[in-house]
Amino acid sequence: MHELGVTESMLDVVLRHAARNRATGVTRINLVLGDSSTVMEESVRFYFDIIGKDTIAQGAELNFRRVPLKAKCPECGEEFQVVEYDFTCPGCRGTKTEIISGREFQVESIEIS
Repeated sequence: MHELGVTESMLDVVLRHAARNRATGVTRINLVLGDSSTVMEESVRFYFDIIGKDTIAQGAELNFRRVPLKAKCPECGEEFQVVEYDFTCPGCRGTKTEIISGREFQVESIEIS
């Protein structure tokens, strides 16, 4: 249910940027969603249809670009895609890896009219 809050925040960002550019409508919202994010795409679409009603973003197309879960090993510097939540570095077998992508949920761009 936290998707309602993140969808409200996303819509706020979109409307602020649209207003700064004197837009009369928002036609497309391009979002980045990490594979390990707890945000559900279907729920964002559902809530957007409800809270976007009667705004200049009503009816805007939502496009999601998925970002894979990636980590970096601080010991050898290798960056790698995490598979099946195995965070072991494939280069040196180190286990103190750091997540560098895959948890994000953000607005990448918007298309306005």
